[in-house]
Amino acid sequence: MKEITVEALKEKIDNGEDFQLIDVRETFEYEVSNLNGENIPLAGILIEADRIATDKPVIIQCRSGKRSAAAVMQLEAQLGLDNLYNLQGGILAWKEAFDPDMQVY
Repeated sequence: MKEITVEALKEKIDNGEDFQLIDVRETFEYEVSNLNGENIPLAGILIEADRIATDKPVIIQCRSGKRSAAAVMQLEAQLGLDNLYNLQGGILAWKEAFDPDMQVY
């Protein structure tokens, strides 16, 4: 499984790179704080797979990196996608690195 650090994600955002960010946390968690990605909770990731880009990098994130890793594994195994990256440490790592005041459920 390919992974990306929060530092590399921030660089992509700052550089205006073309990628898709998907947050697989539950909607109530997403509403507390998010990184402006699309919210597709893990339970529906295969059902909503048509919302996932196949023509550019897709970074999948959650709170700590565990649910997003599960999402990447499911999508790679079931759909054969090879453009997916798991965000190491999830939104907790982002908070620690860039936004210590961010509220995280």
